[in-house]
Amino acid sequence: MLYGLNITDAGGVPLAVDFDSPLDYLIFIFQLLLATAAVLLSGTVTIGILATETLRIQNRFIFMVNTSICDTLVGFSVYYLGLFDVYEGYPSRNATYTILPSLLGINLLTFLFAQFDRYFAICYPFIYSRFITRPIVVGINVYCWLHVFGVLLVRNVIPISKATDLFVFSILYLQLVILTKVIMTIKLYFVAKYQLERDPPSAERDSKKESLKIIFFVVIIFLLLWIPSIINIVLRLMFGMGMNFVNEALNPFATLARLSAVCTSAVYVWGSPALREAMRRTVWGRVCPKCNRR
Repeated sequence: MLYGLNITDAGGVPLAVDFDSPLDYLIFIFQLLLATAAVLLSGTVTIGILATETLRIQNRFIFMVNTSICDTLVGFSVYYLGLFDVYEGYPSRNATYTILPSLLGINLLTFLFAQFDRYFAICYPFIYSRFITRPIVVGINVYCWLHVFGVLLVRNVIPISKATDLFVFSILYLQLVILTKVIMTIKLYFVAKYQLERDPPSAERDSKKESLKIIFFVVIIFLLLWIPSIINIVLRLMFGMGMNFVNEALNPFATLARLSAVCTSAVYVWGSPALREAMRRTVWGRVCPKCNRR
């Protein structure tokens, strides 16, 4: 049966904090700024890639736009999860069937596939160019969405006891994914350090180095922001030692995880001059013509 939605009676959903202390104001303002930054930055990256043909036909930018779309939605979700009294655990309060928190899981899978994509593109370029076509990459990104929300749908329609078992299995599966990501990050580091250094200077070599640098830093930052939340969930479910919080806004581990929506897009912008130029031409240059001329 469906569970998770429990809107507060009479007056709708209250705010996450009571504004009884300066800390309450700081938390509310921070969540508001986090949501706005994620929407503006990730949304701009999404528009810049989709509006630029030379970028959207490249496999690595297809992975980027998939995570940027997801991060934009995460930013919008913070307007609810971060500003209102929402608890997605059990028993839930004003929750969303865990739909909004699950958005970050899409990025987790997307980064994993992006790491494999870069590894095969650099280590096996002939096989990669022949078999890893644009439709396949698009299909992989679509699969990330279908997988996460398919599992979520099953978890929300089966009995709570079975849903709990499935959730525990998902946590174990998540740990396997994270371990794989760590291994792939190490492999990509050595690929970047040794294999690319042997290639002669060329535009293709520079493009590969740029894509490796971006995926390397993105994954490292993503894991650093995600791991505290994962550890807390594992401790709470398996050992009864984790920390519980009143709502999502007061959960620093969940806030760190959502902060990845800003950091990921920031790394994309930092690491790709082509993306910066596309964003300037398609978005910020139109918003601020004087800045564009300058």
